[in-house]
Amino acid sequence: MGLFDYFRSSYDLGEPFTETVCQSKTFHEHYRGALDLYWLDPSGRLWVVDETDISDMVESDTAFLGFEWVPNGNHGKVTPCLISRTVVVYPENYGGRWEDWPECSLTFLNGKLQHYETRSRPVPSQRISSSFGVSRWQGT
Repeated sequence: MGLFDYFRSSYDLGEPFTETVCQSKTFHEHYRGALDLYWLDPSGRLWVVDETDISDMVESDTAFLGFEWVPNGNHGKVTPCLISRTVVVYPENYGGRWEDWPECSLTFLNGKLQHYETRSRPVPSQRISSSFGVSRWQGT
């Protein structure tokens, strides 16, 4: 458990990574911080979506915590994310066993996708650390 970033891909990464909400704990290790939104466009370019100040907190007697977020008419900003490293994403919702939860390893150079690989999570003994703090896999 912990903080993570959201990732959505319009680039065809196959099921279950295309046009679905994914999560990652490897973006914020190297870039901005946790709880950011990232988007991979159809051409393989990575973007950061900033939704700061797009809604206002308004008191409400009927809302769960006594307030609700109301859109204020502002729009978010989308800016290039020029990272050069490998990140791992996984679907936010998956109906299978935890041991089989799929992952997608994405390698970027200056914000452009260079390579990706999808797989199910291996058992911990197959995992080794790389110099970037991102997992690499033995024997695959």
